[in-house]
Amino acid sequence: MSGPDVLAMAHRIAAPQASLAIMGDGSLWGPGGAPACWGATPSPFDRSRRTRPAAPCLAATCRWLPYAGRVAEIELFNACCLHLAEGEPPVLSAELEAARDLVWERAVAANPALFDGPVVGCAELRREGTAPGTLFLRWAAVTYRHYALRRVRGGRALPSLFVNVVQPTTTTDGRAVVGRMSRVTAAPGRWQLPGGSVEPPRDGEVLDEGALRRQAARELAEEIGVEADPEVLRLWLATRGENASVGLTYLAPALPETELRMRFAAGVAAERAAGREPEFDAITLVRTADDLAGLVPQADYLAAVVGRYANGGGRPEA
Repeated sequence: MSGPDVLAMAHRIAAPQASLAIMGDGSLWGPGGAPACWGATPSPFDRSRRTRPAAPCLAATCRWLPYAGRVAEIELFNACCLHLAEGEPPVLSAELEAARDLVWERAVAANPALFDGPVVGCAELRREGTAPGTLFLRWAAVTYRHYALRRVRGGRALPSLFVNVVQPTTTTDGRAVVGRMSRVTAAPGRWQLPGGSVEPPRDGEVLDEGALRRQAARELAEEIGVEADPEVLRLWLATRGENASVGLTYLAPALPETELRMRFAAGVAAERAAGREPEFDAITLVRTADDLAGLVPQADYLAAVVGRYANGGGRPEA
């Protein structure tokens, strides 16, 4: 994801209590990178849990503590085959549309670098057929403005859709790369897997498994400098977390730790030589969810995914 794309994920809003950011994954962040609450109004996470139906393809529900004092409930779905179909974005009343646009305009006034770029929302996720790990996903093309509905009372935005990649090392302990978002991104200081929001297809193209693998490979190259053939990336998990946001997690072939660190350092140096800040300003290697204890803040899915991987869930024979 390019620098402007990342900046578009953070919609800074002047609220009476504090400045809030609406992230591309639909989460709300307050000052200092802390997840924000609505106060007397139920949080978006609570609201999404009340309104969405139980998922029949739920493989596991994990409760993790990625932020101090805050438990995140993450649903993990085994995934090896994905069927996609395009749907329609929700139709808004004139009142909701006006309220959404007002929130967006305030965000742009606070940060003129924002732009209303294209992004994909997840309209439906369910098991398909009887084959293990086969999922059906219905998507809809929206723009970043759509997520301003998170700050509109009575508004309901589609869950966002993103891809990320587990990049392991060749070490016997099976460590994987996590990166820290730099100061120019939507969530400065947040630790997460390499990845980003899914973009809709261009005219004449389709959004299928191949397109998603290509987007995942692009994020891997942009954020940690690993140039991987999209065909070697294997769909492994789907996650559903805060605001029902859906993540598609791919596994990349293992690489030596020294090579990973050299590629990352070269990518950072190239970005800064060109007068740009990299998307990740640091990486580290983790083996278990316990290794994440000191990495705060972090993406809500991170501990659950790392925990599953540590338990052998990402190995080919699992």
